[in-house]
Amino acid sequence: MKFCKYQALGNDFILIDNRQNTFDAKPEYISFLCNRHFGIGADGLMLVENCDDADFKMQFFNSDGSAATMCGNGSRCIVAFAHKLGIFKHEVTFASGAGKHSGKVLSENENTLDIKVKITDINQIVRGEGYYFIHTGVPHCVIFVDNINAVDVNTEGKKWRHSPLFPEGANVNFVEICSDNKLKIATFERGVEGETLACGTGATASSIAVFDKLQNNITDFEVGTKGGTLKISFDADKTQKDMFVNVWLQGTATLVFEGFI
Repeated sequence: MKFCKYQALGNDFILIDNRQNTFDAKPEYISFLCNRHFGIGADGLMLVENCDDADFKMQFFNSDGSAATMCGNGSRCIVAFAHKLGIFKHEVTFASGAGKHSGKVLSENENTLDIKVKITDINQIVRGEGYYFIHTGVPHCVIFVDNINAVDVNTEGKKWRHSPLFPEGANVNFVEICSDNKLKIATFERGVEGETLACGTGATASSIAVFDKLQNNITDFEVGTKGGTLKISFDADKTQKDMFVNVWLQGTATLVFEGFI
């Protein structure tokens, strides 16, 4: 089986062209491929599949083999992979479990592409005691902290990830506000069950939580992750409370290597 390995700010994925429906997506097989000791090693695995009403369909799986509807950093990697496959040149539409998305290749430098992806509209914010809960294609819990470097992400993240507040579980983002439009985050991801170097949908949820907290109408953010910087932009719908549209996530995606297993 041929595969490509991509990373987006240290969030790494196995990419497979499954337009001929030859891949057997059993959870135990996906878990094996993502295992860093016995397999290829990755935070997740994605399949490019045929789609009737888009250029391709994105199938996403966490490293434990469980399926998920969307992944922000993963979406940039699969757009880069589709570009490599020749599915499109500059702009693309693709489907995921979270709906229909748009993607754009802004620039290309050898194996690294700067990519912008439009994710789903967001229509609800839960403001809890000490946390925000925002669904950006996948569920995210956002917690504000004074110093991101002082947070034990795996220990504290595990507590919130399994909190009875979130019956289906949640990704957990710890957020330090640096200025009106700059923040730092650290993320504990369900499915990986540990800290990852970056999370695109988490950066989006965190930016919207900062927008709501500061109430200064800034809708363009730079989000520092341990793997690099993401740019988030959105429009707040003034006709409907807690409705956010034109939600865009921008950052790099890099082909690390390709091979056979």
